[in-house]
Amino acid sequence: MAVQPIPHWPGEPIDLGGGPGGQSVYVRSTPRGPEEVAVYVHGLAGSATNWTDLMGELSDLVTGHAVDLPGAGHSPAPPDGDYSVGAHARAVAALIERVADRPVHLFGNSLGGAVSVRLAATRPELVRSLTLVSPALPDLLPRYGPARVALSTVPGLGEWAAGRLRTLPAERRLNVTLGLCYADFERIHPERLREAIEELRRRDGLPYAAVALIGSARGIVAEYFRRGAENLWRQAATVTAPTLVIHGRHDRLVNPRMAARAGRTFPHVRLVLLPDAGHVAQMEMPGAVAREARRLIGEAAVSPAGERPSDPAAGGAGRAGGPPAGE
Repeated sequence: MAVQPIPHWPGEPIDLGGGPGGQSVYVRSTPRGPEEVAVYVHGLAGSATNWTDLMGELSDLVTGHAVDLPGAGHSPAPPDGDYSVGAHARAVAALIERVADRPVHLFGNSLGGAVSVRLAATRPELVRSLTLVSPALPDLLPRYGPARVALSTVPGLGEWAAGRLRTLPAERRLNVTLGLCYADFERIHPERLREAIEELRRRDGLPYAAVALIGSARGIVAEYFRRGAENLWRQAATVTAPTLVIHGRHDRLVNPRMAARAGRTFPHVRLVLLPDAGHVAQMEMPGAVAREARRLIGEAAVSPAGERPSDPAAGGAGRAGGPPAGE
């Protein structure tokens, strides 16, 4: 029998300011103890619970806070209806300013990876290290899953598709989603599957759930066509924090070949390819991700905030050569 997974970490809403009618987000946290702080940002259609097991693995090293992005999980919809990557990054920055008195170790998966890159580039004083798991950075040759996401953002079509999907049983929808995200569906613990089904049913009852999902999907698709200084690859080239980029070889959503571009772009980066993982390595193989993250956190924690490591071995593999990849 599979070992019972740890319970999801307790959470509470945190006011991000802005006065009456301002934004609040739901945040799940490990017990406060270690002085170093980590903030975890989930992907599209995900939530803070995507990080439960990794947070447990690292709870002796960092005090962890996993956020439900605006409109996701238990967080309410943003008052202004803005689900762009920039808006999500501003919400996470505001959260960091409330939960930490020092730069944090920032983790992002998929959409959360794109959000984390923008935050690390625009608010470097808030980020001590950056760990990206299959980040959804622009790829001109997206895989089948992202292509479907792009189609769902077409005005009218996305809303129609969302309505049709809600007529299908939650179990069927979730099996398709997890089948795309995991390399091996059998690695999903039955209790985690049960929890995810219950959560999807709860989300089905929220009036803004479909709007939030489609809005966030449109936000990430918009980044594929952004040019100039705010292009995510150009911003990646300005990130000062030591960076760890993890890809799963069996990722069906983000092509692991994007790791090569990340190696040419981030100034201080170490690349890790997990041969048996898919798109959500932090859920599928939390122990392996934790081992790599421990190395990065340990190296970054001993350096003054904002200081770049001069030794590539201290900050990762360093840049692999070539100009910044940002059209």
